Amino acid sequence: MAFKESQGKYTAVNTLGYLGKYQFGRTTLQRFKIYNTTAFLKNPELQEKAFIALCKVNKWILRKDIQRSLGKSMNGIKITESGILAAAHLSGAGNVKKFLRSNGAHNFSDAYGSSIQSYLKKFSGYDVSTIEADRNANI
Repeated sequence: MAFKESQGKYTAVNTLGYLGKYQFGRTTLQRFKIYNTTAFLKNPELQEKAFIALCKVNKWILRKDIQRSLGKSMNGIKITESGILAAAHLSGAGNVKKFLRSNGAHNFSDAYGSSIQSYLKKFSGYDVSTIEADRNANI
């Protein structure tokens, strides 16, 4: 996913101001008490920890939707846990809930045209069993 987000570059900042290897928004970073974006861009270890923490939070938020949707097909795409977590990173867990609960009718796309559907498909089938759902995950 890092390559799709930033070509794997820890110091990347896109035209919309998303930061680092995984293209974090400032408000997401603040949720993990990261306020110094310059220091964040210079700290690969912190970026990796932030990514894992966000995955844990998203997995907790989406736990019921994951359980209900795994293995189903929506718009020709098989729903997997890794696809759901990737889509949540792209659009936020709330938009993924809307997508899954609408059986694929609500398909968010970001400013660059990447969609929930495209992430569900592209990042399908990865092993994310080591990511534990955690409402209070932190760094």
